[in-house]
Amino acid sequence: MLNIVHIRTLTEVVRLGSFTAAGNRLGYTASAVSQQMASLERETGIQLFVRSARSIQPTPAAQAMSLHGVKLMREAELLIAAGNSAGGSHEATLRVGAFPSAATFIVPMLLDSQVWQSRGVGLLVTIGEPSATVPGLRAGGELDVCLVYQLGESGLVLPQGVTKTWLGEDPFQIIVPARWRMDSAAVVGANDVAGMPWILHLRGSSDSSVIDSLLANAGIHPRVVAFSDDFQATLRLVAAGHGIAMVPSLAMLERPAGITVIQVPQIALSRQLIGLSAEDAPADLVAAFWEAVGQKYQPKNA
Repeated sequence: MLNIVHIRTLTEVVRLGSFTAAGNRLGYTASAVSQQMASLERETGIQLFVRSARSIQPTPAAQAMSLHGVKLMREAELLIAAGNSAGGSHEATLRVGAFPSAATFIVPMLLDSQVWQSRGVGLLVTIGEPSATVPGLRAGGELDVCLVYQLGESGLVLPQGVTKTWLGEDPFQIIVPARWRMDSAAVVGANDVAGMPWILHLRGSSDSSVIDSLLANAGIHPRVVAFSDDFQATLRLVAAGHGIAMVPSLAMLERPAGITVIQVPQIALSRQLIGLSAEDAPADLVAAFWEAVGQKYQPKNA
């Protein structure tokens, strides 16, 4: 009978490409991983790796065994969880990745809802930008679903087999310090905000490029007083009078006092909120999760 520990190790070796990386991920030495793989080869009578002095290459048999192993391990986890349920534990655990604003607002609303609590499903949450969480959706990865966003035409590189669920639009709001006494009901022209101090997204990201292009097309060459990748910090800087900023509506759900939202039609922008599901994720839990998200969070339309 195959050792499921060895199967788990195999999936990590195939996914990460080396014994050392797999060992670091699982808490083994590279030598221990090598011994496990040699044992698995003896048990199956199949060559799983082509070894050289500098590298190892998984054979097609290893890749196929890894894919089947992922499904086997997930089924084993669900069976164990179902057994625990009889003793009052969670039925199962869904592994969720979420970008910071979603983790701040959407996930807590979900956890606090009676609809989700009645399902008896636990969440293992990983918080990070899409570029950090999406790779976890690959076969044998650490995540079942991801809450992500897409701004403009910037592409998300998705692992094979990932399914998209469109959740809605998240329009950006243009915010200024309330102490500037600007009228929130008035329509403001781009020229009126061009000379103001701006708080912008950190340079180098796709988000920054989209916003820079948008401002440039509106004839705005901002005088930057801060770069921030944290919208909650940006909100507080604006409230303190430091400058003007563009912040998604989702991040504004609990904005501090001292902020005024203004209307500048020439620099309107919105990002898409998207749900991603791994190919080998438990379909029933994934469907329940997206249904609950849709019930608890209704994004505004751009």
